[in-house]
Amino acid sequence: MAVRTSTPQTPPVTYRAPAAAGAPNLVGLDGVRSTMEGEAEVVSVDRYDTPDLRLATSGIVVALHRTGNEAHWRLDLPDALEDEHLSIPVAVPDVEGVDPALPAELHELVRGVLRGAELGPVGRIRRVRTRESLRGGNHREIAEIVRDEVQLATFGAETTVENWSETTVTTSRPALAAALAERLAQTGAVPAESTADAELGSLLRIDAAPAPKRQPGRKGSAGAALLAYVGKHADRLAAADLGARRDSEDAVHQVRVAARRIRSALKAHAALVDGERATALSGELQWLGRALAPARDLEVQEERITRAIDALPEELVLGPVQAQVTRHFARARAEARAATLAALDSERYTALRGALEHFLQEPPLTRAARSKKGLEKGVAKAEKRFERRLEEARAALLAEDDADAAVHSARKAGKRARYAIEVTGRKPKALKDRTRALGEHQDAVVGREVLRDLGARAHIDGGNGFTFGLLYGHAAADAARIEEGLASR
Repeated sequence: MAVRTSTPQTPPVTYRAPAAAGAPNLVGLDGVRSTMEGEAEVVSVDRYDTPDLRLATSGIVVALHRTGNEAHWRLDLPDALEDEHLSIPVAVPDVEGVDPALPAELHELVRGVLRGAELGPVGRIRRVRTRESLRGGNHREIAEIVRDEVQLATFGAETTVENWSETTVTTSRPALAAALAERLAQTGAVPAESTADAELGSLLRIDAAPAPKRQPGRKGSAGAALLAYVGKHADRLAAADLGARRDSEDAVHQVRVAARRIRSALKAHAALVDGERATALSGELQWLGRALAPARDLEVQEERITRAIDALPEELVLGPVQAQVTRHFARARAEARAATLAALDSERYTALRGALEHFLQEPPLTRAARSKKGLEKGVAKAEKRFERRLEEARAALLAEDDADAAVHSARKAGKRARYAIEVTGRKPKALKDRTRALGEHQDAVVGREVLRDLGARAHIDGGNGFTFGLLYGHAAADAARIEEGLASR
């Protein structure tokens, strides 16, 4: 049976020795009055990946952890992401040699990286573990020693097998720690430089078939700048994909922004790439942005309306206003979430990710891409398009027409111009400031429609729609204020 311990929580130190090195001699250690050893147990970690090790090359770990009759699946994400791991307990099948099925929740999170490939075991760490408790006066534990006989193996076309012994010491007594280190050295043990998990990861990355390299383009050329920009945001899209599948805050927005930046860059600098592949890729990126738009719009509007309610005097908030807002957006978010996952799980999205990588590996650059000044024409064209759309919006406002569509078109043109400038390495701060009001106008326009629906729903349900009507008026006034500023320039 396992020994219950009460060792103070101090950083443990792990030592490594050749296989079957044996236990250290504990006789005569100062302060140690007795020892208690638990029964041996088997602890294993099975790594899962695709045959070409796509997860390993992406910095993602999917592993099945077993200790005795308990097991759990674990997902570790790249260090750059927050909340880097997810653990899901599972039942162990009664059939020997059969692993628990990979939970659908976990498979869902890595589907974008797998792109249709199947997962299977690719490596294993197996430990035969014993624990020993060192007791001092009054039989109180003063140290714990965990001894592991470790076997590491990789599977596949070629199999690697390595064996060694590990001893991990946990104690809050420096003198005892030093004495144990000396005794362990007598068995050939030295402080471990890496963990077994890290070594397995390194072996798998070495075994991974090298991914086709992205072509950088001619150094210093317009084509090189465009490919670097597209590659940067392709990586951001892939990282945000994981967050979107976990419903992380702002992740859907980041997927859309990455897709929009790539699409805008390809559109603005179309002269640098052959048309057919770039046009097809742009069309698919546009589809992705539209498919995820409802989820992002809901996030923006819920935050905007909640903030507006909080800013009202208490006497103007009539009825359970915030509760109705919460119910409305909860239902809408569930529908949008389902649509988001349907898009990310679709064959169309898988093909898009593959086409994007293929574009970077075999870029269809034109002769114009070799020039160092080939980006300026694209930037100038995008800026002129923005100015033209802006003038069209002003004309619609001055004519007192329904200008919402024209202002929104100017906003999209402004964003495209911003992203066209970003490809050059410059920061388009001035342009970003100019388009900020256009974005606020669009939020106000969409907000009016949501508030009208909320007010109507309150009335149908026998409630009071006064507060929603008041907020509708505020949103209309915000839009009118922005329109007045645009028309007067």
